[in-house]
Amino acid sequence: MTTLDLHADPVDLTAALVDVHSVSGQEAALADAVLSALRAQAGHLEVVRNGDAVLARTHLGRPSRVVLAGHLDTVPVNENLPVRREGSGDDEVLHGLGTVDMKGGDAVFLHLAATVTEPRHDVTFVFYDNEEVEAVRNGLGRIERELPDWLAGDLAIVGEPSNAVVEAGCQGTMRVELRLPGRRAHTARAWMGVNAIHALGEPLRRLEAYQARTVDIDGLTYREGLQAVRVSGGVAGNVVPDEAVLAVNFRFAPDRSAEQAEKHLREVFDGYELSVVDLSPGALPGLTAPATAELVEAAGGRVAAKLGWTDVARFAARGMPAVNFGPGDPTLAHTREEHVAAREIRQVTRVLRDFLAQ
Repeated sequence: MTTLDLHADPVDLTAALVDVHSVSGQEAALADAVLSALRAQAGHLEVVRNGDAVLARTHLGRPSRVVLAGHLDTVPVNENLPVRREGSGDDEVLHGLGTVDMKGGDAVFLHLAATVTEPRHDVTFVFYDNEEVEAVRNGLGRIERELPDWLAGDLAIVGEPSNAVVEAGCQGTMRVELRLPGRRAHTARAWMGVNAIHALGEPLRRLEAYQARTVDIDGLTYREGLQAVRVSGGVAGNVVPDEAVLAVNFRFAPDRSAEQAEKHLREVFDGYELSVVDLSPGALPGLTAPATAELVEAAGGRVAAKLGWTDVARFAARGMPAVNFGPGDPTLAHTREEHVAAREIRQVTRVLRDFLAQ
């Protein structure tokens, strides 16, 4: 079994984590290593395992609790393992699967779990499985069902890559499908049928003309987006198609509820059959919460809106403010070229240490 040194430089710890294979559904070896390391090197924490998730927490009686959450899994390998290191010092760059999404963030959290033994907030660490796959398999959902008190707190910090800048809240996301009916006929006698693909013209024109909102919430700007993401239809090269399906993705600002987002899409596509196939509500930034304000101050006052969906929404649904804060450029996530700067890993570590231990 891999042995992790939680007291080591978090850059070295990142490299060690990257080299433990943990594609979604195959996190057991990494969970074993994390569990063993926390039990051996962080005796001040209560540590439990839930499936392939590992949870640890303090019990110091502090007036507030902060949850630090990071997923252990990665997307499939794409010729980007083992880790490759270039340069030295803060100019060093780590290349490889998970360096950005999100073993750099995990390394920071694990290092802090072992080295900050008297934090000013009580702290819960959640290292969970199956984030990169369908939501029903997400380890946070299982933990919420089986160990809900482990997710309680006054602020959640999810270590997703954010360029070492606090990214508050997140957009909601909804995928819908429009089904356009037609009637089959031979293309040589097309007038006898109704072409369902041709019927896509009007909803596509509505999409083309759509003006997305830009919303200011707590001084942060969230930009909505409504995009066609897939078109399907047709049965043969000589048959008028009797059905066509248009898939649309709506990224909505967190001031809309899921119900409001669906109502809006039904208004946009009034007159068409619409079905919701996937939905994840957004999360408000919560910058006015005391613990969030303290984190932003520790990070130098820099904060941005999260454009995209992350698991901060799961915590927001529990009534907690939640932010994304981790090393790495999120645009590199899931790419073969994933890489993270040592400088960012150390910067996030310093900010969170100051926040927890000041």
